[in-house]
Amino acid sequence: MMFDIIRSGRAILHVTDLEQSKSFYEALGFIESEADEENIFFRGLEEHNHHSLWLKKKPEPAVEAISYKVISEQDLDELEKFFISQGNDIKWLEKGTQRSVGRALRVQDISGLPLEFYAEMETVDRLLQRYDLYKGAKVQRIDHFNCMVPNVERAYDYYIKHLGFACSEYTVGEEEKVWAAWLHRKPSVHDVAFMNGIGPRLHHVGFWLKDPMSLIDGCDVLAALGYGPNIERGPGRHGLSNAFFLYLRDPDGHRIELYNGDYLTSDPDFKPIKWDLDDPMRQTFWGHEAPDSWFDEASEVLDIQTGRKLPQHEPKLKKRKPQFVI
Repeated sequence: MMFDIIRSGRAILHVTDLEQSKSFYEALGFIESEADEENIFFRGLEEHNHHSLWLKKKPEPAVEAISYKVISEQDLDELEKFFISQGNDIKWLEKGTQRSVGRALRVQDISGLPLEFYAEMETVDRLLQRYDLYKGAKVQRIDHFNCMVPNVERAYDYYIKHLGFACSEYTVGEEEKVWAAWLHRKPSVHDVAFMNGIGPRLHHVGFWLKDPMSLIDGCDVLAALGYGPNIERGPGRHGLSNAFFLYLRDPDGHRIELYNGDYLTSDPDFKPIKWDLDDPMRQTFWGHEAPDSWFDEASEVLDIQTGRKLPQHEPKLKKRKPQFVI
């Protein structure tokens, strides 16, 4: 392939109340890069790009795009050629039409997820050693997207064969069919994961923390500010990815994962780790059982051309809740 995707870059979420969203994300320790009456741009403490989370005030919650950073402008041109060769409708957003970002290419992927690719984003001060600004969970950077799709094997094949992703871990269910997969471009466990479910939908956006204690501190701050009910699942540790995790729901129901503890996947001879769907150590190495909402609920995504919510499709594989350790 003639293009080079670096990593997950940003999420663009529609929210209904910017003030409520601002209070919630600031409690987690996000840094506000810029804001106006219709938008808030957040980033993590170690990020040098303008933002990794763009919240846009809209009448109803939705996911406008999940974005990947590429190395160069030429990569965007090559991606355009590729998607057109696949019969995809693409959409260009020229430089200046989005705050802080150069030109960007949008496309609906093979599952219907709204993807965006960009090479240029305005740089800002990294605040890694501004410890006086650390609060909440001290969010450091964006890490990954997790998406619910009707056909995981189809998405898995597409991202590996055509977009250059590699697999770190995967789950098989009945008849050895791929039920979930964790794929990466940067040398960690994942930039994107796909799970069997009604979709296309965004299950969560994952943000990296510097250590497990930051996650606990985040829980304390959330509870003190009245956000205890927004904690959906965790703290706990995943068997898959080895992540120390906490799942939260923002005021509009978008799910955020706070995340620490995965591992290096850079070696070309790294072999993907296989899990059985009902292995009790897979999703919950230790911790409480995941609630039904974690399996059933996710954020709806938009058509890049019309801006309307896409229709949902039932999964190809049987939709069921695996078993967990309590």
